[in-house]
Amino acid sequence: MIDLEFLISTLSLGSLYALLALGLVLVYGILKLVNFAYGEYLMVGGYAIYLSATYLNAPWWLTLIFAVLGAVLVSYLTELVAFRPVRSKSPNALIITSFAVSMFLQNIVLILISSRARPVSLPAFFSARVTILGATTPVRNLVIIGVTVVLLTALSLIMKKTVLGMAMRAAADQFTTTRLMGVPANVVISAAFVMSGLLAGVASIFWVSRSASVDPLSGAAPLLIAFIAVVMGGMHSTVGAVVGGYVYGLIFNLLSITLPASMISYRDAFMFALVVLFLLFRPEGIVKRGYTEERVG
Repeated sequence: MIDLEFLISTLSLGSLYALLALGLVLVYGILKLVNFAYGEYLMVGGYAIYLSATYLNAPWWLTLIFAVLGAVLVSYLTELVAFRPVRSKSPNALIITSFAVSMFLQNIVLILISSRARPVSLPAFFSARVTILGATTPVRNLVIIGVTVVLLTALSLIMKKTVLGMAMRAAADQFTTTRLMGVPANVVISAAFVMSGLLAGVASIFWVSRSASVDPLSGAAPLLIAFIAVVMGGMHSTVGAVVGGYVYGLIFNLLSITLPASMISYRDAFMFALVVLFLLFRPEGIVKRGYTEERVG
């Protein structure tokens, strides 16, 4: 049934998926790279909460800051150490590198921590439920909606009002021309990875709050969701990524209330079928945007 509770749930789910998709498309827009290590940035955020709460006895607000900083740091370091040296190589080299980074981060966690899921402590108010106009919803659903509005507004202002944002937009359209005009490529690409890590860090807080645990493979599911949302919304547009995230959340929730109980577990299969339809009949996504394919060296 579509009521206020359904709308709040859809908005919160769409907000989370919009953050995931936006983090993926920020790097793709400039580097033309589908970063398969992106899910591991969320995994790092989850482990940052676990480690800081378990071994440092940090208060909850500090563990959340560690989650964001951890994802940002790992995202920046992977660009600096892994992607930058192969940027001028073939596109296949970049894709293989992203797979290698993903496997490396997963195995680091396996060796240093454990293959078993670890509990993640989050503030009690995340699980509390509130009633609004007769609709009962977890507080975290309202928090993610508010946080997403703030982040999208801030990101929009940065991209439109700052020199760095304008340079990133120009690089996404015509990277070679932008570089010839004196814009430093390394700064622009590093900024894209930092922003991508920031969004992954924030998303990791709300992602792990759903299961209250984290494990070495916990980045796989959000990566797939981000990829599907980006394909649906448009791989060459930040607006398209956000739209794709909310459309994904809406369709996913509609499937939840319309499918028979015995088919609920097949929702992901329906979403993949939808992606195939998009690729066949509207490969540019919901938001169409002009772009030029060029190699970034």
